[in-house]
Amino acid sequence: MNDLQYSKFQWKDVANAAVIVAALGYFVDVYDLVLFLIVGKKSLADIGIAPELVIEKFQYLLNVQMIGMLVGGLFWGILGDKKGRLSVLFGSILMYSLANIANGFVTSLDMYIVLRFVAGVGLAGELGAGITLVSEIMAKEKRGYGTMIVASVGVTGAVVAALVAKAGWQMAYFIGGGLGLSLLLLRIGVFESGMYKKVENDVTKKGDFFSLFANKDRAWRYINSVLLGLPVWFIIGILVGIAPVYAKELGIAGTIEDGMCVMLCYSGLVFGDIASGALSQYLRSRKKIFYIFYALSFFTVVLYLSLQHITSMQFYILIALLGFSVGFWAMFVTNAAEQFGTNIRATTTTTVPNFVRGSLVLIVMLFKFMKQHLGLINGTYVVAFVVFSISLMALFYTKETFGKDLDYTE
Repeated sequence: MNDLQYSKFQWKDVANAAVIVAALGYFVDVYDLVLFLIVGKKSLADIGIAPELVIEKFQYLLNVQMIGMLVGGLFWGILGDKKGRLSVLFGSILMYSLANIANGFVTSLDMYIVLRFVAGVGLAGELGAGITLVSEIMAKEKRGYGTMIVASVGVTGAVVAALVAKAGWQMAYFIGGGLGLSLLLLRIGVFESGMYKKVENDVTKKGDFFSLFANKDRAWRYINSVLLGLPVWFIIGILVGIAPVYAKELGIAGTIEDGMCVMLCYSGLVFGDIASGALSQYLRSRKKIFYIFYALSFFTVVLYLSLQHITSMQFYILIALLGFSVGFWAMFVTNAAEQFGTNIRATTTTTVPNFVRGSLVLIVMLFKFMKQHLGLINGTYVVAFVVFSISLMALFYTKETFGKDLDYTE
């Protein structure tokens, strides 16, 4: 097959029910994640939390949600290998949609804690199951286009969340839940992966998380798959997450709004995912794209931290560029799917992105330590250097998977 056939995009390659449902499912997934970041503090104030405790309780809820996602990553990943990709795809959509609706009825902190944990568990499964299914049903030379569409459509959920949040937090939660439940109507048009059907009744161990560490080669493949995604959540969680703090430190003119930063970052992510996916197909490589986007990300981080006294508009443009520079999320999850056999593919593809999200806790701890000793800007430079160095080392030892045949077991 020549280069043109590898790189040429045709809608018929991705216009199937599995890609559409996975993309829309991830859309609602991201919608809920970002919606809570936007309306969480307001909702806590509305249910009677004292103003001086709002930030503390909001952070606590974020941690509870993260624990839910780590638990959910393991649960849904193992289930996806034992019972099939569709069981996870629709089970996770159902769980987080019902949790979303229930969040709109929250009246107490205890109720909110339980529901954010449940939502976290539900949110952990959809992306991994969707990418696994799409990777297995599409032609190996074209699968990058499918996962590109899933991620690109998915992250627009953040933009919609920022807009819908203006209607009030209860209504925004109801809308998100309703969108998710409506997706279940599309289940009839989605079929299980043929690769999974081949091993469904196989004696091969399926969904054995600990088998990932049964030998050195497999363990390093898994660890490297996780480490590749560190720059994404460093940039989203810190540089964009506390953008107004950086704006104040850098003397940015005008007011910088959290919601606008989130919306612009994820808007940039959409175009980044499209660009990285298309370029990966054109260059017939995953690793080359990681190198390119790591370089772009680090360069944009330096610009973000060094440009002082610019206008709020210019600062917002930098936020969008940061989002674009980490627009390799789809390829990151696809790489995890392509690194392992069918019997543990869902387990790896579902746990890897959730462990990367969980790594933000460690990154924040390092960031706080460096900030305390070196200041905000210099401390951030050190954290950026550490994060990118680790990811580059992991990439160096990662095997190229473009066009890899996935029809095998570990």
